[in-house]
Amino acid sequence: MLIPTQTYTENWKDKPHLYMYIFDENDKFYRNPTGAVEFTEDLTLQIKLRRGDARNPRVCVYPDGGEVEEIPLDYVEAIGNYDVYKIVLGFETAALYWYHFLIDTVHNGQMAIPEHPGGGFQITAFCPEKYKPNWIHGGLIYHIFVDRFKNDGKLRPRAGAIQREDWGGCPYFLPDERGIVRNNDFFGGDLYGIIEKLPYLEELGVTCIYLSPVFKADSNHKYDTGDFMSVDEAFGGDEALEKLCKQANKHKMKVILDGVFNHVGSDSVYFNRYGNYNSAGAYNNKKSPYYDWFYWKDDGTYESWWGIELLPTLNKQSESYRDFICGKDGVIAHWMNRGVSGWRLDVVDELPDVLLDPLCQAMRRENKNVFISGEVWEDASHKIAYDVRRRYFLGGQLTSVTNYPLKNAIIAFVKDGDVSALAYAMAALCRNYPKYILDSLMNIIGTHDTMRILTVLGGEKYPKDKLSMSHYKLSEEELSRGKRRLRLASALQFTLPGVPCVYYGDEAGMEGCIDPFNRRCYPWGDEDMELLEWYKKLSKIRKENSSFKDGEYTLIEARDGLFAFTRGIGEDKILIAVNISDEDRSVTIKGFTKDLLSNRKIQTPTIKSKEVGIYKC
Repeated sequence: MLIPTQTYTENWKDKPHLYMYIFDENDKFYRNPTGAVEFTEDLTLQIKLRRGDARNPRVCVYPDGGEVEEIPLDYVEAIGNYDVYKIVLGFETAALYWYHFLIDTVHNGQMAIPEHPGGGFQITAFCPEKYKPNWIHGGLIYHIFVDRFKNDGKLRPRAGAIQREDWGGCPYFLPDERGIVRNNDFFGGDLYGIIEKLPYLEELGVTCIYLSPVFKADSNHKYDTGDFMSVDEAFGGDEALEKLCKQANKHKMKVILDGVFNHVGSDSVYFNRYGNYNSAGAYNNKKSPYYDWFYWKDDGTYESWWGIELLPTLNKQSESYRDFICGKDGVIAHWMNRGVSGWRLDVVDELPDVLLDPLCQAMRRENKNVFISGEVWEDASHKIAYDVRRRYFLGGQLTSVTNYPLKNAIIAFVKDGDVSALAYAMAALCRNYPKYILDSLMNIIGTHDTMRILTVLGGEKYPKDKLSMSHYKLSEEELSRGKRRLRLASALQFTLPGVPCVYYGDEAGMEGCIDPFNRRCYPWGDEDMELLEWYKKLSKIRKENSSFKDGEYTLIEARDGLFAFTRGIGEDKILIAVNISDEDRSVTIKGFTKDLLSNRKIQTPTIKSKEVGIYKC
């Protein structure tokens, strides 16, 4: 991040004499390494001070919540009109550290860099993991909402469910007489249907299938868990999940589950509010073994997730609950022993360390290379949840998170033209996240919680009421625009650091506003073949080039509608350029001779207006 002493209107490299000091935390000259650092390693900082205007530089360093230590910098050399000063920092333990500079100026007394050093610049000093899920690097995750992906043709009705026979119809969205949207209509998608479509997923290049919750529950989305130890019969039961894991492995794919450990359903083995289970549920029985799993109020009511009474919140302080989930014979061990290779942790911000630590330990106990991704919507490296700074990346916890910051930045660029938002987001991710985390990130542009990406990119004004949403579709002009933008967005999703996570049907051109209209049935036989072939091409390029596995990211250009960067190690690099401007643009860079999209040799990369270029050295 460049911190100028006046309004920043031009590149400091063009007119460096304008600035009293220069410090760019994304440049190795000023900060080495530029990214997160193992806490046993050193970090070198350098700053340039304009000669005659600034002197006596110090750096103030402090661990998160700790005391500030002020350290003088050492003079290194003179470069032009600037004097270079340096400091080498070491760290006592894995933690977040913050730093800012203090300098004395001729005219203004003392100056802080940045000017508001309350947070200062961030250093993620982490404890490295001995074992990592390297199998996910360079791959492709495919997110399936089970009930809406593929019906194997066999009806498996469950009590209280509404069985839909109109595959592709509009999901029910109206509340019942109590004002509750029950989400209990089922189109019949199941795990056997996924098994049937494994050849399709393999052709798409999928290496990891991420399933929406599959445990027994009333709803079609299954976030209201009824029984952690049973796969819902509507999805095929336990046997179907075990068979899917085995068959997926034959197609060189792994399966990860959505772990919902913050709340359960009020209609569950553990709560049993309606008496539908043969168990001593907590709702009507204070002597229930599950009673202390929940938060009870003085009036006999209970705490629920975001006030939704169908979802009573679990007490993560309960030792018996933690043992049930994390114990040697617990939920994690049960399913990982049946073929599950990883977990996406729902609302991980609401899982305190007293649960998250043993949860991650239980996963690693079953598989040292387990993939553990948390649902986080912000920069997870310094996330504060419920007044607690989270330590997801400092060691022993997550190996990945849902990359919403990148999703938002990609949309800001391809739809709104904000190239600086994408450049800044990538700089922050590379600076704050350990490298192995960066290479494991779930790079999303659409999810079950957000509007379909094609609808986002193609539309301008969206309906606000659900009745209008239920029949909203893009116009032909909007659809054409959305598809063009989706080509650009998906190219970034597949080539920037991390692992692309495709929400089922995005590759087929599915539309839809927010839940439940973003959860429609996959349009088998009615896919947008042009988009589908584009996704297959991106996947093939990604699979055939190791640069996308763990190659370094280097920004080349981010201005005037062009975002260009390289991925790779040493001389083996790939140039990716996305041009949203109205003019063709060229990138001056040596050594790139093959256009991977057309398989033609080239001399100078020229990226057409509103197009993508991918070039190999």
